[in-house]
Amino acid sequence: MNPIQGNVSIDAQNIMPIIKKWLYSDKDIFIREVVSNGCDAITKLRMVDYKLAEGCAIHVEVDKAAKELRFIDDGVGMTEEEVKTNINQVAFSGAKSFLEEYAKSEGKDDDQNGIIGHFGLGFYSVFMVADKVSIDTLSFREGAEAVRWESEDGMSFTMGPSERAERGTTITLHISDAEEEFLDVWRVREVLERYCSFMAVPIYLDEIKEVKQEEEVKVTGEGEGAQAESEDQDGKAEPEAPKPINDTKPLYAKAPQDCTDEEYKEFYRKVFHEYEDPLFWIHLNVDYPFKLKGILYFPKLKEKFGGIEGQIKLYSGQVFVADNIKEVIPEFLMLLKGVIDCADFPLNVSRSFLQNDGYVRRISNHITKKVADKLTGMFKTERETYEGFWPDIHPFIKYGVMREEKFAERMKDCLLFKTTEGKFLTLDEYKSRNGEKLPDKMVYTSDPARQDAAIRLFTERGIDVVVLDQLIDVNFVSYMEYSADPESKFKYCRVDAELDSLTSDAEAPELDGDKLTALVREAAGKDDLTVELKPLANESIPLMLIEDEQTRRFNEMGRIYGRSEFNMPAKYSVVLNSRSKTVQKLAEREKDERSVLLMHQLFDLAELSRQPLEAEQMTEFIRRSMEIVEFAAQM
Repeated sequence: MNPIQGNVSIDAQNIMPIIKKWLYSDKDIFIREVVSNGCDAITKLRMVDYKLAEGCAIHVEVDKAAKELRFIDDGVGMTEEEVKTNINQVAFSGAKSFLEEYAKSEGKDDDQNGIIGHFGLGFYSVFMVADKVSIDTLSFREGAEAVRWESEDGMSFTMGPSERAERGTTITLHISDAEEEFLDVWRVREVLERYCSFMAVPIYLDEIKEVKQEEEVKVTGEGEGAQAESEDQDGKAEPEAPKPINDTKPLYAKAPQDCTDEEYKEFYRKVFHEYEDPLFWIHLNVDYPFKLKGILYFPKLKEKFGGIEGQIKLYSGQVFVADNIKEVIPEFLMLLKGVIDCADFPLNVSRSFLQNDGYVRRISNHITKKVADKLTGMFKTERETYEGFWPDIHPFIKYGVMREEKFAERMKDCLLFKTTEGKFLTLDEYKSRNGEKLPDKMVYTSDPARQDAAIRLFTERGIDVVVLDQLIDVNFVSYMEYSADPESKFKYCRVDAELDSLTSDAEAPELDGDKLTALVREAAGKDDLTVELKPLANESIPLMLIEDEQTRRFNEMGRIYGRSEFNMPAKYSVVLNSRSKTVQKLAEREKDERSVLLMHQLFDLAELSRQPLEAEQMTEFIRRSMEIVEFAAQM
């Protein structure tokens, strides 16, 4: 062929600055683009001649001395005309409209990265890191001649004959001074493992090293992929076969019946670098009405709900696209870990594309349905196993119920409430067990240890108290109330929010309510404090603070969301137990300094059963406790 020179078509001088600007924060994506092109070339060869494609692979060479990064494949290669079409003409429809849209949206972040892969520009991403790029290619077609293409800026090029003698393509990047990180073999390995770990063609990372006598030798990778030499008994070196850095047949691509539990666990540990096994998993394998494969893992809960971080990796034809794209993955499932592969997605999915695509919504709905089917099936057929998982999975389920209406509808009968006695009850089961004594409410504790005294008031009367002690539960109980039947008056009350059902039928003495009220108000330093006398079932509890449920919830939500400026004043009342011997003794005494001291102590003890005392309160409580001890010692 005769050497030629020219300019890349479609206003390349306008496009190249866009590529560099839009992809600046993710410039390492060029590795994925070039390797994907090589993978496509080998896939096409398989379609033409499967036997010819046997053993084909992609080699990525890092040559730090020459400042070069090379991508070599033995796929279909290109003829001169194909180079002109695929490289010299940046072929995409609507180039002018694209440039116009870019001008309108400049400065917006939603669709960054959207141009790469959509408009035939994937190859040109290499100019983000290279100041010179060359392509040497030889087509598999009989009689084809090798072609060399070279450019320093992606806008002008030279083409001529190449010395390449074997089928395939070599893309050589001369890395610019500012981007020398991509001459570090470990940096390249990290990018390859992130984007290409499941590509369908073997990928080898090779490092070119200089040795004595100015010879060059190729050392395949490092670590697991390195060629190592070991001497046998005869002293002969036997190099180990190099290993690809990727898994060409990932577990999620297999049929579920062909996978073992140990394989699922090993895949989880490898992909997410976890050392603890998952609780269970859901294998997605759909061929119609769309093609979707993947595995979703339910991890063990290590912290409170607020610290959970999941990771759902999205792939397109075994090529990594992104993490946690909420338009594809229901938001509540992002608390899980997993991989999902949908070959119909473009390599770079823009948010505007996903938000307006009905196909994507159907996929999201299907994933939600499969998760719900797995959980409801386990609840119905493996109730004991489901209960064993509940302490770890309930935040996922509660969050999903609040976020996804369809998921809530499927899961409503499978929601469990764990009692302080360790039983797991559905809402209907709770109502059935406690309906006679508590016909219109469920009582719960947010801190079983601190609220033990109030809990015992209920449990001693045979009333179940459920444990709702995570951040999500503040929102969850409110959701359960407003999502219920509008005619239902069923409420959720913390154990220190309501005592009407705990009064005793046993006879209690008549006490001077006005006198005790005045004593409590002086001890608490609140003249408008509401004080009630009630004969509680447990006579060992002298005094309790009853806080308004809705006010407390509102303030707790404010603290969770960092909006303490909207906090409402605490709204609570004091209940004095008329069956308590201590209260009866205080009612008999004339009000003096000692009776105020004792009532103040009872008040702070009741406060401690609700929440920690402030620093000054605690100091005063300790001082007062010492004074009471000294007084008792003198008796």
